[in-house]
Amino acid sequence: MDLRKLKKLIDLVQESGIGELEITEGEEKVRITRQSAAAPMMMATPAMQHLAVGTGPSAVPAPAAAPGAPPPAAEPKGHTLKSPMVGTFYRAPSPGAANFVEVGQAVSKGQTLCIIEAMKLLNEIESDVAGTVKAILVENGQPVEYGQPLFLIE
Repeated sequence: MDLRKLKKLIDLVQESGIGELEITEGEEKVRITRQSAAAPMMMATPAMQHLAVGTGPSAVPAPAAAPGAPPPAAEPKGHTLKSPMVGTFYRAPSPGAANFVEVGQAVSKGQTLCIIEAMKLLNEIESDVAGTVKAILVENGQPVEYGQPLFLIE
């Protein structure tokens, strides 16, 4: 496996936030693991190359709430549309174009709400319910995880 492919895979792991990626190509095997340590660690064997990617300060877990702190806010009411894949969230079909939907806009089932770019493919994400967009939970251009809430529709 060439160095350019490895670099692209490392970048994919860093941008997407996934914890581990393993690729097998012929007899070569590559596993890229995201670790909380800031320094990258590299190991290589003839059959397997293993690269650990540091995540930096953003991977530090949030401190637990103090015993006297108020409870977290209640779940918002309505249907939550979640990301069906890992990728980059876009609100519009192209830069400079109008957004697919805005907060307060009525949407129908099957209407395109956003695009998620994954591995250079643009995937239109459609509403699975009819209703009104109450909240857009992701900023334009942000990476999203599988199952991450994107929209709140009532």
